[in-house]
Amino acid sequence: MVVGKIFILNVMLLLSFMLPVADDTEGKTSRAPLLLMGSFVLAVGLWLRFDPETVSLLNVDKAPDTFFIGVYILIGAGSMVMLVGFFGCCGAVRESQCLLGSFFACLLIIFGAEVAAGVFGFLNKDKIIKDVQTFYTTTYNESNNSTLILSYQKVLNCCGTIDRPCPEPATTTKDCETGIKDFFNSKLYIIGYVGIGIAGVMIIGMIFSMVLCCAIRNSREVI
Repeated sequence: MVVGKIFILNVMLLLSFMLPVADDTEGKTSRAPLLLMGSFVLAVGLWLRFDPETVSLLNVDKAPDTFFIGVYILIGAGSMVMLVGFFGCCGAVRESQCLLGSFFACLLIIFGAEVAAGVFGFLNKDKIIKDVQTFYTTTYNESNNSTLILSYQKVLNCCGTIDRPCPEPATTTKDCETGIKDFFNSKLYIIGYVGIGIAGVMIIGMIFSMVLCCAIRNSREVI
C-alpha cells in the first residue's frame, strides 16, 4: 500500500516537471503546474494521515513507523513542490535572479533528498520488509484485526504465516510473509526507474534555471 502511494507520488512529480504552462503576457515558461500538483499531493497526504478509516486499518499503536513513511513523504513533497512552483513562476515572470536562484536551490534540495531516500531505502530494504512481516505475523497470531489480515491476503494473494500455514485446501497458496517479500522486491525496480527519471528531469530543470538566470544578468549588464 505504501509502496504504491510512493510510486504514484513519483509519477505525479515527474508529470509536474514535464508539463510547463506558457505565460501569455511575457512569453516565458512558468511552473504553474507545480503549484497545482503540490496542492494535490499535499491534500492527498493530509487525507491519508488523518482519515479515520486509514488510521484504524493500520492500527497506529502497533504498526511500524515504515507504514507512514510514504504518507509523510507525500506531505513533505507536496509542500516543497508548492514552494518550488512559486519560486519558478515568479522568477520567470519577474525575471528575478533571486527567485530563480531559490528555484535552483529547492530543486537541488529535492534532488539530494531523493538520492538520500533512495540510498536509505536500498540499505534498509531488508529491515523494512522484516518490520512489515513482523507486524502482519503479530496481527495474525493475535487475530485482533480481521479486516487488516483479509486486506493483506487479498492484495498479496497469500494466506497464513510460515509458522501457522493455512488449512489443507489452501496449501497451494503461499504464506503472507513470503508474499510481502515478493511484493516489495517486485516493485522496487519500478520505483528505482521512476526515481532515476525524476532525477534526470530535475538536473535539466537546474541547468535551465541557471541558464535563464545568467541570461537575465547578461541582458542587464548590456543595458
